[in-house]
Amino acid sequence: MPAPEPSPPQSRLPAAASRSGANADVARILRGPSGLGTAGLRLARREEPPTPSAAAEGNPIPGLYYHPVPEPDPGRVAEVSRRIKEWALDEVDLYPEEWEEQFDGFSVGRYMVACHPDAPTVDHLMLATRLMVAENAVDDCYCEDHGGSPIGLGGRLLLAHTALDALHTTREYQPRWAESLHSDAPRRAYRSAMEYFVQASSPSQADRFRHDMARLHMGYLAEAAWVQTDHVPEVWEYLAMRQFNNFRPCPTITDSVGGYELPADLHAQPAMQRVIALAGNATTIVNDLYSYTKELASPGRHLNLPVVIAEREGLSDRDAYLKAVEVHNDLMHDFEAEAAAVAVALPGPTAQRFLRGVAAWVDGNHYWHQTNTFRYSLPDFW
Repeated sequence: MPAPEPSPPQSRLPAAASRSGANADVARILRGPSGLGTAGLRLARREEPPTPSAAAEGNPIPGLYYHPVPEPDPGRVAEVSRRIKEWALDEVDLYPEEWEEQFDGFSVGRYMVACHPDAPTVDHLMLATRLMVAENAVDDCYCEDHGGSPIGLGGRLLLAHTALDALHTTREYQPRWAESLHSDAPRRAYRSAMEYFVQASSPSQADRFRHDMARLHMGYLAEAAWVQTDHVPEVWEYLAMRQFNNFRPCPTITDSVGGYELPADLHAQPAMQRVIALAGNATTIVNDLYSYTKELASPGRHLNLPVVIAEREGLSDRDAYLKAVEVHNDLMHDFEAEAAAVAVALPGPTAQRFLRGVAAWVDGNHYWHQTNTFRYSLPDFW
């Protein structure tokens, strides 16, 4: 008799985790606590959808489950945008002049202000902004369209990772390694962004981030291996890769950017880890969906969820895309149900604030993808 298939891990939390009972808990979490001294813990999401700003661009994907967010504070957006460009040009020499339009079009200031509405200062926002820009430099220059290649990627990523997780070696070889951290733009960006982050975060938060970046780099390598062998993975295999090659390092530092710390023992709880993983998975499928036409127009075959579903399940491009929307929605509903259950199990204000911060990141990430018409446009499937 064949062995039964393993069932997915279940949360050992109260019955509030059920989707039918989670909606009220989710609303309570996102509203924030009430009472004296708690006003500063509220995030920007409102019970009623915000009035769209005339400056907003782009249309949301029809049928996609998401929460609208208020337009990010324009003063903060302008200041973060100014500072990140100054850092990129003057501190790390990140890109040549001909890439300036692409750097500006990324709109990273608007991205990070939308994702971190509870950041107490622009300095806190800059922690996330430098890391986001550095991660994209590695992706573009090592993996993608600015000189990237799957050939030799493992060696490049390993050496870049030592800018985040320092090499401890002998006196003879230490200087050569230190020099190497300045040898290309991705390593310069990683080194500088991590130095700022370490100065502002606790040792536990910094180590948490290093761990999640190692996950990210492992996902890069899996995708590169499939490209080299011209392999289209099964849908479940692709989703496994995307759990590693995803946005997880960004929402997991929401407490550092917020100026507080989720204790390591709470962060390590399996249920909290599931919430963070689901948030990373859902936000990454948002990227697959909004970048679909951009990737189709690029040279070669780019793996994304609609492409993999179309090939592996024999669906038309349109039906595969619409099914990918359903996958995203399922991940989002699971994220919200699990977050509600964790909030019941861990009712302390720090855990509550962290959960709201992750939810705000999820919403801000969608907002940026929807409104970044410089980078993204929707397919004509409706």
